[in-house]
Amino acid sequence: MRTVTVLIPTLLRPYVDGRSEVSMTVPDHGDVAALLDGLGAGRPLLDQRIREETGALRRYVNIYVDGEDVRRLEGLATAVPAGATVMIIQSVAGG
Repeated sequence: MRTVTVLIPTLLRPYVDGRSEVSMTVPDHGDVAALLDGLGAGRPLLDQRIREETGALRRYVNIYVDGEDVRRLEGLATAVPAGATVMIIQSVAGG
């Protein structure tokens, strides 16, 4: 098991007791999908804000592993190394 830090955007903090970051353990060879499974366990509303019913990322949610956009890497199959910082960012629209 490996420990990683997940940075939580303001709009999602109510689902993680107001915390701005969460330390998590992920299995060896864990990927972003496994990390989101762990983060969403027991927090179905949080998971619904990040992923669609199919398990895909919502189009307005971006996830970065150590500063790299997972959509430009391997998507949800992107590896999450030990000590990584995973940032969840929600796009905000309006005018």
